[in-house]
Amino acid sequence: MEVKVNTLTPELFLTLYTSVGWEPPCIEQVRAALQNTLATFTCYDNETPVGMVRLLGDGGMSFYVKDFAVIPAYQGKGVGTLLMNRLEQYVRERKAPEWAVSLELISSKEGVPFYLKKGFEERPCEWDGPGMFMMVR
Repeated sequence: MEVKVNTLTPELFLTLYTSVGWEPPCIEQVRAALQNTLATFTCYDNETPVGMVRLLGDGGMSFYVKDFAVIPAYQGKGVGTLLMNRLEQYVRERKAPEWAVSLELISSKEGVPFYLKKGFEERPCEWDGPGMFMMVR
C-alpha cells in the first residue's frame, strides 16, 4: 500500500466519505474545502483508493486532522496507521526544528483507541478542557 499526497479529488473524497456511512456534503462544498486544505493524504492498494485524511491548519502552531476515513473492508489492516504516519511526517518536515506544534482532532467514539495508540490524549484531561465544536447552518 502507498500513501499519496494531494491526489484527493472531490469525487474520490465523496466515495471514501460515504463508504464509512457519513452523510455527504454537496460536491461544491467539498471542492471549496479541498481548495483550502493544507494537504490531503490518500492510501492506495495498488491503484484502488482505500482511505483518506485531510490536514488543516495555520502552518505554524496548529494543525487539525479532518475527514479521516478508511473503507470498511480495509479497517484494521494498517491503512489508518499509514495515513497518520505520513500526515505526521508531513507536519514534521514543514515545521522548524525548535517548534512544538499542536496536532488536534475530534474522534468518533470508535476511533479513540486508535488515536490513543498514536500518542493523542483524550480531552478533557488533567490540565485542559474538552475538545468542542459547533455546527453553523
